[in-house]
Amino acid sequence: MKYNFDETVNRRGTYSIKWDGGDMIKKMGLTDRYDEETIPLFTADMDLPVPQPLIDALHKTVDHRIFGYSIFPAEYFEAIQHWFKKRHDWDIKKEEIIYSPGTVHALNIAVRAYTNPGEGIIIQRPVYPPFTAAIKANDRELLNNALTCDEEGYYHIDFEDFEEKAKDDNTKMFILCNPHNPTGRIFTKEELRKLSDICAKHNVLIVADEIHGDLIRQNQTFIPIAKVAENADHIITFTAINKTFNLAGLHCTNVIISNPKHRTTFSRVMGNHLPSPFTVSALISVYHDGEEWLEQLKDYIDGTMEWVVQFLAENMPKVKVRIPEGTYIMWMDFSGYGLTPEEVHDRIYNKANVILEDGKMFGEEGSDYQRICIPSPRPMIKEAFERIAKEFSDM
Repeated sequence: MKYNFDETVNRRGTYSIKWDGGDMIKKMGLTDRYDEETIPLFTADMDLPVPQPLIDALHKTVDHRIFGYSIFPAEYFEAIQHWFKKRHDWDIKKEEIIYSPGTVHALNIAVRAYTNPGEGIIIQRPVYPPFTAAIKANDRELLNNALTCDEEGYYHIDFEDFEEKAKDDNTKMFILCNPHNPTGRIFTKEELRKLSDICAKHNVLIVADEIHGDLIRQNQTFIPIAKVAENADHIITFTAINKTFNLAGLHCTNVIISNPKHRTTFSRVMGNHLPSPFTVSALISVYHDGEEWLEQLKDYIDGTMEWVVQFLAENMPKVKVRIPEGTYIMWMDFSGYGLTPEEVHDRIYNKANVILEDGKMFGEEGSDYQRICIPSPRPMIKEAFERIAKEFSDM
């Protein structure tokens, strides 16, 4: 079927963080202003309707009228195996799959399970803020292998610095984000193999957040790091239906661990988590019948990104931005205006009444940037950028 992603679905009154969480958003410090005219584009949460087969599957679950404790049927694991084999040519064994109610939850479990207080964990800033939070909240040492940005806005790995940090005996873990949030980089087979080899050589465990792996441009290819590693015993991978199919509210991350010892440790520290029957029926549905919707979604997001780049070139040429290889995030450099980050924030958040995310949240490397999540109806995205452009028209 043909999906209409231009359709605006009113999310107010549906317990949405973006649309109903104004008081919480202000307490978080994202904005001083939140009202009925606010356009929130700050979180990785789509404003687009999900696949029809998923809706049908959830209706079937509702129609049963009983929502008791649930199990993971064989179909659950088979659906995961089917998806990753078909989409990424990655063979996953059933016993390697561990359910977690969320990726950030799984990340904190991994930090506590495999490292001790004071031990070092490598991340690559600018990066998703919960990476930093998981390290600091658990009293681990943060080691920043900052990505370097060239004049074209393309980010690269500093491998010399990476190995220098990895070879320290106190370094125990590397948290990889691929596709990278917020820069949108999809790391190449060669880059991933090199990262894996360095970590294997120095006994550093890799925790790979790959939950954006299905959300890539139509001309790009995503490769799971466990697939390219010579041996995946030192790799733990997070996958999820949440980002791909806009199902964050159903809490479904799957952790892939090939090393039996690491699986046992992770399960022991996490404890037992049972799924919702809605989570089970949702995963089986989307991994079997969600491809048609996903391909249309990717086309739509690609089109929106092309529109954004063109609009900025014509109306705000001082903003540097490039179409990312993966994710539905755009990472915009406002340094060309010569304003402080606080002044940029005020014009966008308070005057234009559009909520993005300040780049400084992702590390000091992002101080001059703004992150926007664009999986919303294109008319909404256009209005947001027109408002923002108006507030910078005097410069």
